[in-house]
Amino acid sequence: MKKLVLRASFFFLALGVFAGLNAQQVDKSILNWYNGATPGMATEKAYKLVSKRTPKEVVVAIIDSGVDTEHEDLKGQIWVNTKEIPGNGIDDDKNGYIDDIHGWNFLGNANGENANDENLEFVRIYKMGKSKFEGKAQSDIAAADKDAYKLWKECADKMNEERAEAEQMLATYTMIKDQVLPMVPMLVKQAMGKESYTLTDLKKWKPKTEEHMQIRELAIQVESGELSEAEMEEGLKHFRDQLAYNLNPDFDGRKIVGDDPFDFSQRKYGNNDVKGPDALHGTHVAGIVGSLRGNGLGGDGVAAPVKLMSLRAVPNGDEYDKDIAFAIRYAVDNGASVINMSFGKAYSTHQKEVYEAMKYAEQKGVLLVHAAGNDGANIDVTPNFPAVKFSFQQEDFKNLLTIGASTRFAKGNLAASFSNYGINSVDVFAPGFEIYNTIPENKYKKLQGTSMAAPAVSGTAAFLKAYFPELSMIEIKDILMKTATPYGKTLQTQPGSDQKVAFSTLSRTGGVVNLEAAVKMAMKMTAKK
Repeated sequence: MKKLVLRASFFFLALGVFAGLNAQQVDKSILNWYNGATPGMATEKAYKLVSKRTPKEVVVAIIDSGVDTEHEDLKGQIWVNTKEIPGNGIDDDKNGYIDDIHGWNFLGNANGENANDENLEFVRIYKMGKSKFEGKAQSDIAAADKDAYKLWKECADKMNEERAEAEQMLATYTMIKDQVLPMVPMLVKQAMGKESYTLTDLKKWKPKTEEHMQIRELAIQVESGELSEAEMEEGLKHFRDQLAYNLNPDFDGRKIVGDDPFDFSQRKYGNNDVKGPDALHGTHVAGIVGSLRGNGLGGDGVAAPVKLMSLRAVPNGDEYDKDIAFAIRYAVDNGASVINMSFGKAYSTHQKEVYEAMKYAEQKGVLLVHAAGNDGANIDVTPNFPAVKFSFQQEDFKNLLTIGASTRFAKGNLAASFSNYGINSVDVFAPGFEIYNTIPENKYKKLQGTSMAAPAVSGTAAFLKAYFPELSMIEIKDILMKTATPYGKTLQTQPGSDQKVAFSTLSRTGGVVNLEAAVKMAMKMTAKK
């Protein structure tokens, strides 16, 4: 699921709880922070080190919600299938996909229609077992079906719990929008003792009580535009969509596509509309990897010599394993060196097929970069597929990097509060907090999530492959892990809690990706070859 992180600060402030990190204000001077010096990735310094080298072009596949291939800041950066003749309705390169000029859309049909909203995977599991298990107790279940019943019951309970939570959150957001926010001006005037005020007045104000501090922070967000009616509507839409689509067992978003999503023998489906109806998430991800550098538009992409392949397979809801498996294979077969996977889910019904596709990528030397997820959870314990080992898997993938999200606050709050973590399941952290980059229709936006951290790493991997083509992607993975800026001994707030822990406990490396250091190691390695 392309799970964006909703800005929670206004929600907690409105309820009288100080939100800390998320309440920080951001100005344009730091919107490209992720490319800067540590705790950024030292991208700018890396470019200086390779200034005398000529890079080779590298293809990065973006498996996501779609990419706006016409975006002004992605001009010249989009992959083109030169073996295909545009618009002739013929599969010229005989790869099974007609007119796949910039990639493929696994969420559409031959008539050009597109699916967008979908159930979560545990809702699908509930639906599949409903006729067999609903109304039955554990004692009614045959021995051969007990495991299936246990999973079904778990999913049914989870669906009901999350529906209740979404209903409550929708009501709360509505109350804040309609009742709390209109009161902010009056509360500020009473607290400050002034009939009128400006943003500058609010920033200079030194409240003496906790209540007035909370009012000040909320008012600053309103006055600065950080908390706008559009943002409130985004939150309301999120919970409405959950109830109408993601958590609604009566909704079937797949019927537009027309295939059986559980039948992997049905391969001919989809269309070549790689943008689709909602490409915000995928366009932002693509921009982090490879938007144009130094043109003053948005943030700079990490990897300049890159071509971005769009594979639309991630809906508003959980992705189907079938689409992900086929998208991985498409990327590998069509020349991608890196595949960015900013998605994930707690359940996977066709693990074998996804595993085999990932092994296929490994055999072909293609690097997979996966977002760890945004639940503030330990995924050593709480699964987030395909970041964790599959139930039958014996050895770790050699070609998989799982990425946590870091912030620009190295002292105590380096791990983003929403980021998943795990000393055995997360490899390394990368900037994923307040990342400003491309969204559809030549616009730009600040988003955050491990979905933003993963393409930061995909960009670094593509950069290294471009300037050091003799290195394998497995070697590049090893370099990125070995050269990560070490924060392991520092105490940082553990995501999802207020507890301070050693950063080394949150990932395998205890570090944040550092492209400058990676380039220096790559130089030493290639000098020996």
